[in-house]
Amino acid sequence: MWKFIIRRIIIMFPQLVLLSVIVFILAQMMPGDALTGMALDPDMDPAQLEAMREDLGLNDPWYIQYFSWLGGVLQGDFGQSVAHALPVSDLIWVRLVNTFWLSLMSLFFVYILALPLGLISGRWNDTIADRIITGYTYIGFAAPLFIFALIMLFVFGFQLGWFPTGGSVEANTGGGLAYFWSKVYHLILPSLSLALIGTVTTVQYLRSEVIETKQKEFILTARAKGVPEQKVYTGHVFRNSLLPIAAVFGYEIAALISGSVFVERIFSYPGMGQLFLESIQIRDFSVVTALVLLFGVAAIIGALLSDIILSIVDPRIRIK
Repeated sequence: MWKFIIRRIIIMFPQLVLLSVIVFILAQMMPGDALTGMALDPDMDPAQLEAMREDLGLNDPWYIQYFSWLGGVLQGDFGQSVAHALPVSDLIWVRLVNTFWLSLMSLFFVYILALPLGLISGRWNDTIADRIITGYTYIGFAAPLFIFALIMLFVFGFQLGWFPTGGSVEANTGGGLAYFWSKVYHLILPSLSLALIGTVTTVQYLRSEVIETKQKEFILTARAKGVPEQKVYTGHVFRNSLLPIAAVFGYEIAALISGSVFVERIFSYPGMGQLFLESIQIRDFSVVTALVLLFGVAAIIGALLSDIILSIVDPRIRIK
């Protein structure tokens, strides 16, 4: 078990290095530079502008800029945000916390919805309930996340007024329980928008696995021995159907974080996704590079978590 985890972590390091190189090169290929998005004086002397680029190291060869940037990243320093005049790490930290809570609540809603729906659909397949649930998953596969989020915002935010339409907390909210409830209240609608789309893959995986598992010989044997049907499903079918859920758990986290880019923008939620889009618009490359790197790291760690969970659930896949 530990050998598998150590080997998997060792494999992860070259992936992180390659990711950092690709992210940095792609950022360098973007049109303009960090000064392009700044509101500079249009009548500024070109020589002064060139001097600013020189001071910021923007004229250095890409590999020199890369190793300088990488050295800072290894020390927790992602550079300076030119547009915000703040260290990138400080700028990202507050947004990172907001995105973490958004992803956590979305993950909670995903499994609260997906597990019973997948079990019901698989247990009573080809019934009306199964067709309704399957129809929902087809709509979820077909509906783009940003369109679905816009509909959720319009209906439940603007038309019905059940939830706030922006921000992460009510203005002038004090501390304690009132602050906590305000944070949760602002999280419900964007996290539900993420979860209702993110649920469909898990529901389909679980449904297929339940249908396949309930036809296996050990399930038929359990029924032949007189085991109650409810116990057959809760103790045998459902437990043995969790393998695909474990397989996609880590990827589910990465998908929610990447999906938050659109949801945060639509709901004006101050997370990493909104910061990412804003930084692209103003050519704040140091922030863009750091955020893309963090998104990529989340995907790699998500794959690592999936492999570790799979090795725990099914020891047959462990590397010897």
